[in-house]
Amino acid sequence: MARALDLAWRGWGRVQQDPLVGAVILRDGKPVGEGWHPEYGDRHAETVALADAGERARGATLVVTLEPCSHQGKQPPCTDAIIRAGVVRVIAAMRDPNPLAAGGAERLREAGLEVEIGPLGDAAAVQNASFLHGLRDQTRPFVSLKLATSLDGKIADGFGRSRWISGEPARDYVQWLRAGFDAIGVGGRTARLDDPALTVRGPVRPRTAPRRVVFDRVADLGTNLTLIRTAGETPTVVVTSPEADPIRVQRLQAAGVTVVQAGSLTQALGSLRKHGITSLLVEGGGQLAGALLGAGVVDRYYWIQAPLWLGEGGIPALAGLPTQQLDQAVRWRVVDRRALGDDTLLVLDRG
Repeated sequence: MARALDLAWRGWGRVQQDPLVGAVILRDGKPVGEGWHPEYGDRHAETVALADAGERARGATLVVTLEPCSHQGKQPPCTDAIIRAGVVRVIAAMRDPNPLAAGGAERLREAGLEVEIGPLGDAAAVQNASFLHGLRDQTRPFVSLKLATSLDGKIADGFGRSRWISGEPARDYVQWLRAGFDAIGVGGRTARLDDPALTVRGPVRPRTAPRRVVFDRVADLGTNLTLIRTAGETPTVVVTSPEADPIRVQRLQAAGVTVVQAGSLTQALGSLRKHGITSLLVEGGGQLAGALLGAGVVDRYYWIQAPLWLGEGGIPALAGLPTQQLDQAVRWRVVDRRALGDDTLLVLDRG
């Protein structure tokens, strides 16, 4: 199952709005075929693995990260292919929560196959957290916050300089991470100071380029900024207050920017969801990060810690967080922890 989960990641950036799925075929305890869902609307992991195994799939075990589907969608039912191939046992990490695709386990059992569900189910759920959120909650996107900080929690030095707190391996990881989201967001101050492009420049070419989102209440973004100049090439959304200067709003719209006016972060996220954004990666700054966390709308936190200190004059990563009593504070759950060169990545899901 661990191998199947690794294979599933190969669909990152290519399969959304489908889930990430990987599969391995075992014969006499040895792998004889493997596959993953490579592209939205393309073959499912099970059929790719069955094709790889060929006749060796007869009498074999299929290990897959998601319950095989039993319905006709963009692809035919995986259950039918599994039964035809002569597989005798199926082990799935988790049930398919999509009511349109669920029921595969029962269909396989009716055909006489042995079915087990559960091994590494938590890891499979973490891998597909955005997909699962979309089934549970269609009022807002799955919101992830990514911050690169010093050991003392600063995102920039006292002069506002943040390039580069983290090293090259961490920056490469962020490019990979961006590819799997519908949109990448920053605050207005970050957009003005850093002039980021917020594009994907890593080895994964996303099926659809992520939109750029800037949260700027006053719509005070110059048309010389990269995000505004290139709005005609990569769709860009600016979230403003309803009280923003109409002339500034019109200037942004004339540059090709979509302007969303919202009175609160909750309303803003709801509007982004209506615009088709189901997953949002927010990369700063500190005031936006603090506001999102304070509003309780962050689902996942990617924290990159660099081995340096910037001191009291540095810009804090999280500003304006409401005070919490220790016994009432939400304890987040660590779902990944690894080294990225000299930096450390900590991935946490809201408890």
